[in-house]
Amino acid sequence: SSRIFMVWFIAHSIKQIQNEESVILFLVVWTVTEITRYSFYTFNLLNHLPYFIKWARYNFFIVLYPAGVAGELLTIYAALPYVKKTGMFSLRLPNKYNVSFDYYYFLIIVMFSYVPLFPQLYFHMLRQRRRVLVEVRKKSERLSC
Repeated sequence: SSRIFMVWFIAHSIKQIQNEESVILFLVVWTVTEITRYSFYTFNLLNHLPYFIKWARYNFFIVLYPAGVAGELLTIYAALPYVKKTGMFSLRLPNKYNVSFDYYYFLIIVMFSYVPLFPQLYFHMLRQRRRVLVEVRKKSERLSC
């Protein structure tokens, strides 16, 4: 859902930020991530998983994940002045629904949500990496015996 949010509600909706380096950063990171992920899935389904693909799946994220998060956060930050100036996607009172929503503050909350969420997801990937590398090590030890 964060990718849909970044593409449609930030990059697509706010033309003024589409040339930011941060947009290029998160798009390149996402592209490399997806190529790696789907190569891993495809070769796994074919029962022919090259070591490099497995290695890439469980190592590239170490750099790509923080770089992608940085790109996303910098892009949202670049969008803030435009959102504040235009009131885009905001709903002000009074209105027939008697509800108020400020997209500017919503974006700030989204940015702050990365603080508790990023470490949880990143450490989850590190635990998966450790588990897979232990399996690989055990398998190679059995083959070498």
